[in-house]
Amino acid sequence: MTSRVETLTPPNTPKPIGPYNHIAKVGDQIWIGGTAGFDPATGQLVGADVGSQTRQIFKSFAVMLAAVDSDLNHVTHINVFLKQMSDFEAMNAAYVEMMGEHRPARTVFAVLELPKPGVMLTMNLTAVTRQPASSAGR
Repeated sequence: MTSRVETLTPPNTPKPIGPYNHIAKVGDQIWIGGTAGFDPATGQLVGADVGSQTRQIFKSFAVMLAAVDSDLNHVTHINVFLKQMSDFEAMNAAYVEMMGEHRPARTVFAVLELPKPGVMLTMNLTAVTRQPASSAGR
């Protein structure tokens, strides 16, 4: 029996650091796992500040969402995991820059550690496709 769960890591996105794919999709529901501010071309962090890392995360999210017929305007929820809650305002500024007027539900956590040195935050999200799965073939 085949699974209804489609998983993938699209080209031009950072390589996962563990045994997982970035995206899981069932019908028109999309989940993107924890993503940090790594440049997919170099494998290096884009900068040491939370603003540049936040912007890179959203650039990666945009590529991932496009691979499953979605975009940032179809995000329903974002979790933000901040290494330092003192970076909350700087993260918010970059968040607004990248998300525009779209305001999905969001939860922000302060975390003790993140898996790679220099990472200031990670995010994951839930989204839907641009068209419901039942009308995608119309």
